[in-house]
Amino acid sequence: MRRRRLAPLVAVSVTATLAPAFAVSTATAAPAAAPSAGTPSAVSSPAPAATSALDRYAKQKPRWKRCDAEGPAEYQCATVKVPLDYRKPGGKRIDLAISRIRTAEPGKRRGILLSNPGGPGGEGLWMPTMLKEELPSSVLKSYDLVGFDPRGMGRSSPVSCNLTPEQEEWLRPYKAATYAKDVAWARTVADKCREKMGDRLPHITTRNTARDMDLVRAILGSKKISYVGYSYGTYLGAVYAQIFPGRADRFVLDSAVDPQRAWRGMVQWWAEGAEPAFDRWTEWAAARSKTYGLGDTPKKVDRTFWDLVARADRKPIDLDGQPVTGDDVRSGMRSAVFSPLSATEAFVELRKAAEGRPASAKKLARITEGGGAPAPEWAGKAALAAETPADNMTAGFWAVVCGDNSAAWSRDPESYRRDAIADKGRYPLYGDFASSIKPCAFWGESAEPVTVVKNKVGSLVVQNEWDSQTPLPSGQALHAQLKGSKMVTVLGGEGHGVYPSGNACADGAVNRYLSTGKLPAKDVTCRATAASNAQARQNEKPDALPGSPVPERAPNRF
Repeated sequence: MRRRRLAPLVAVSVTATLAPAFAVSTATAAPAAAPSAGTPSAVSSPAPAATSALDRYAKQKPRWKRCDAEGPAEYQCATVKVPLDYRKPGGKRIDLAISRIRTAEPGKRRGILLSNPGGPGGEGLWMPTMLKEELPSSVLKSYDLVGFDPRGMGRSSPVSCNLTPEQEEWLRPYKAATYAKDVAWARTVADKCREKMGDRLPHITTRNTARDMDLVRAILGSKKISYVGYSYGTYLGAVYAQIFPGRADRFVLDSAVDPQRAWRGMVQWWAEGAEPAFDRWTEWAAARSKTYGLGDTPKKVDRTFWDLVARADRKPIDLDGQPVTGDDVRSGMRSAVFSPLSATEAFVELRKAAEGRPASAKKLARITEGGGAPAPEWAGKAALAAETPADNMTAGFWAVVCGDNSAAWSRDPESYRRDAIADKGRYPLYGDFASSIKPCAFWGESAEPVTVVKNKVGSLVVQNEWDSQTPLPSGQALHAQLKGSKMVTVLGGEGHGVYPSGNACADGAVNRYLSTGKLPAKDVTCRATAASNAQARQNEKPDALPGSPVPERAPNRF
């Protein structure tokens, strides 16, 4: 089952006919022998025998059944088989759990709308329930909503590294005195993952998950797929469009990953993106100094913050029996500052606690626990039944983040030390957390090179201006690499995940695209409203259980 871990303190935590259709796509589904890591990925045709083997997978007939006795009757689940290694489709097979809610108007059905909530490592089997609840009828009538747990996650032959809760804590501040222990931790995690996952480890990758998506397309009898992907799901969608450009129909990529920075550079975005958000926060708080008392200029607010960090480093703040260090304050505020109101309220309460005064538990709980809408009572039972390993999300995260692009990760521990020191200077709030040693330093070589995303497939990139996990420049970068895309930017938009948020401009652009297939004539600029930002803040809930009405948004995931 999935454990709910305590969120970092003060964090705003931020998813036709069979044979003829598949015969075309399987010409690109199986990878050729991996080229050198520095070369662009290429589409190549495997031997006819491989295509034939994949066609046999495409002829599977899913045995649909109700996903959960207490869930909606229309929400159906099935399990299909996919190759562990697409280069050897006659070899080992793994399970892929899929789900669907069929359109209530079959006569108006265009096809299937797949979805992914993010991660890497996030379960997506529950996504149709969220989409059914949130999307307008103009969209719902056009699609069967389809979800899946990506390979290695949830009910899809889940992976594990046998990690302890302490070993799962991976965003560690750099300290000279503890760096040797951090290097040992990173090596241990990599060794445990290699030992536990064995021959599965090299194949839990985004490229293979994209191939699984295309196999699902074929099994369900669709010539193309439409798609809604959040955060990591935007990268998965972009990779699918790169490998299968003729199979991508209407693609919505919400809160976007820059493919050129997968994956170390994306982790480092958290530090780079936090600095302008921090500056914005100091300005916001200074303008409201009479209310919050943090200083009447941005410089004074800045000093107030760092004074509390230094104080907590000398003597940790006692917060209901839990010590809060200066590093904890920095870590929590990294994501909190993307919502100035939430950051200010949380920081004020921490100051009270540091001074021994009563602090508002309600305000702190809303920030530290996310404050999102609760999951339906039945939602967690599917995960319990699946007996998912406790560390499954973390194990899946490392498998993808390290395995997608091993060339992005140095093998020299000292290089991480140098980067952590330098980036703490450049990005004092979070630079050392983001750049210090990670298990990928001790990972094996990727089975395939990183996917170079550069195509003209039509898609819609959707992005908030103030996004803690995938900052605005990341979304702009994906838009530039997807030559056929248009972009919707919500100026002043706060939070990770835009659609749907109640913002008429942004939601309208996405709804029109999914309903009609027509992209905007040019990029769209929307403006956030108080209501849409409030909805975004409510949507952010750490480690949300499957079945949550919003995609999973954790402060240490995409």
